[in-house]
Amino acid sequence: MAWTFDRRDVLKGAGALAATVAASPLRAQAPPSVAVSDALIEAARKEGRVVYYTSIDLPMAQRIGKAFETKYPGISVRVERTGAERVFQRIGQEYASKIHAVDVVNSSDAAHLIVWKRDGLLAPYVPEDVAKHYPDEHRDPDGMFASFRAGLSVMAYNTNLVKAEEAPKSFADLLDPKWAGKIVKAHPSYSGTILTATFQIARDLGWDYFDKLAKQRVMQVQSATDPPKKLALGERAVMADGNEYIVFQVKEAGQPVEPIYPTEGTPLVIGPNAVFKAAPNPNAARLFQSYCFSVECQQLIVDFGGLRSLHPQVKEKAGHRPLKDIKLMKEDADGVEKQSDEIKKRYTQLFKV
Repeated sequence: MAWTFDRRDVLKGAGALAATVAASPLRAQAPPSVAVSDALIEAARKEGRVVYYTSIDLPMAQRIGKAFETKYPGISVRVERTGAERVFQRIGQEYASKIHAVDVVNSSDAAHLIVWKRDGLLAPYVPEDVAKHYPDEHRDPDGMFASFRAGLSVMAYNTNLVKAEEAPKSFADLLDPKWAGKIVKAHPSYSGTILTATFQIARDLGWDYFDKLAKQRVMQVQSATDPPKKLALGERAVMADGNEYIVFQVKEAGQPVEPIYPTEGTPLVIGPNAVFKAAPNPNAARLFQSYCFSVECQQLIVDFGGLRSLHPQVKEKAGHRPLKDIKLMKEDADGVEKQSDEIKKRYTQLFKV
């Protein structure tokens, strides 16, 4: 199975289409923030729906949609969920065919937002909460996107199959021969989380690490949501990468899994939201974007989904290790954007999938 997509090829049509969606030059400063008004709500209700493309796990995405529908009756949320790299490919193909279906997007590969902004496909919109509460590094200076969620790509183990004192503590520990045939991990050509994590690990530990890991007879799955589920089923004893928030969900459902925060550092994955300039439901899109960054929604993704919020008024969930207490690898969306295709190619060659 080969999950390799070249973002340059995907966006040939989308880049050529930028002029037809009225691409404007980069702004000297971000647009003013926008508070939710009765006029915006009424205009959104007239449109009646918002289309949300996302790589968040489907139950979490649907929960966000239902919460929005409850808050704003008369506006439905259509959730289109797939892996971040597939979201990127799909939008590129749609725009190349002059299909404007997506209103709001969320991707676990922050590099996608860089490309969409550069190609003039995004609309400037700054929710009031973003302007008031979010640090500068988590909002685009031109108001095109902001960090909706933060996640971690963690290691983990099945507590029925591995004793706590024998569980790996680091990426290097996974190279021990005793873990051969017992590891599961996801693929960077499907998952934006894993693409970002692969970039950070390769940068900090070198590609030699992946060369050695590939010799460990690893079970290869697609999405970053998959390894925790394989772990819970006992199909593998340990996972090399995967979404922390899914580990939390599975553990809190009573399954025998435990997260591991590698001693070398845990990859940090930022998932921005953006509104598309050619959104078919522009008012509903803006209302939904404002809701996504509200304390209400941000607390929801923490409490229900196990994600991490960058809103300072949101409380960490009890029992989860605070983000400030975790050694993190540095997130670098620009670096991922520049090396994305090479990372996918090199990884696929090593793991031969």
